[in-house]
Amino acid sequence: MFLYSNRNYEGVNFGTQDLRYGEIISCTFNRCSFSNGSLEEIASSNCRFIECDFRGALLNGSIHKESAFENCYFNGANLFVTKFDKCKMTGSDFSGSNLDGITIFQGDWSYTNMRHTRLISQDMRGVKFYEADLSGASLKKADLRDCDLTMAILAKAKLQGADVRGAKMEGVDFKTFSIIGMKMDREQSVLFSLSHGAKVG
Repeated sequence: MFLYSNRNYEGVNFGTQDLRYGEIISCTFNRCSFSNGSLEEIASSNCRFIECDFRGALLNGSIHKESAFENCYFNGANLFVTKFDKCKMTGSDFSGSNLDGITIFQGDWSYTNMRHTRLISQDMRGVKFYEADLSGASLKKADLRDCDLTMAILAKAKLQGADVRGAKMEGVDFKTFSIIGMKMDREQSVLFSLSHGAKVG
């Protein structure tokens, strides 16, 4: 177990280090690599990771509070039962990562690549997914109430049983996915009708 506090790192390769069970507070990592690293049950708070590489890293059981992961790569990473609490994840790539049992509490996930991810039955109320790519994602029974899904890509996403009431969905192409079993509100029903060519008077 280790503790890093108020440190700045640039271009450092942490991939070969054992970082399990550590705690990182108010640190900044710029273009650092954690690729294939052991970060199980690590805890970060108020940290900033900019363009960092987490490809193939083991992050299962880790907890991140009010940290920022901007334009980071999580391809093939293990995020099993990882928790992101009010984190900023803008522009990060999660394609091919294991998100089973993940907890996403609020936060900004705008411009993220979440293609083909599994987020079944997840409670993601109020999360910002502005222009996020969720194409092919499995969002069955997910709670997406009050999310910002403006301009999000949901092509072929599985949304059976998902609840999107109160979510902002302007600019979403409703023709690219099935709404069967999805819980919608009146405004979304109007957007759905408009996208299919209806004239709502």
